[in-house]
Amino acid sequence: MNNLEERLWNYIDGTCSAEERKAIDILIAQDSAARSKHEDLLALNSEFSKIEVDEPSMAFTYNVMEGIRAEIAQKPLKAGINKRIIIGIAGFFIVSILLLLIFALSTIHIGAVSVDVKVPDSLKMPDLKSLVCAPVLKGLIFFDVVLGLFLFDAWLRRRSVSKQM
Repeated sequence: MNNLEERLWNYIDGTCSAEERKAIDILIAQDSAARSKHEDLLALNSEFSKIEVDEPSMAFTYNVMEGIRAEIAQKPLKAGINKRIIIGIAGFFIVSILLLLIFALSTIHIGAVSVDVKVPDSLKMPDLKSLVCAPVLKGLIFFDVVLGLFLFDAWLRRRSVSKQM
């Protein structure tokens, strides 16, 4: 686009200053080439004003917004559960239950059957009866129950959130 054409477009659009407007008025009045260019640009501008701007339908806008909403809803709000944490909690429960079973089986006294197992001195188990007493056992059971209820509550909440979506 040359300088004259730019000045004429600014004149037609009304974005030029008053001094430029006077100068262009004089140029159009005196120069036949500038006058014909001005008439061509005016005709082109009137054609541009007749063109209707295409707008998408309301259904298109609604479908796009629903697509965006569905895309956002597919992503979980929280980060995924780390499997190592689940394995650690499961391992803790398994070890706790095994320790409780070993303790329960070691305290059972069967009078009629006597089992004598000879264990070498180097493989003797430490005396756990001093470590495992009633308050420690009750505390361990209490902790397991509270942790189990916490995990059950988290599972129920996750299930209710998934039903709402």
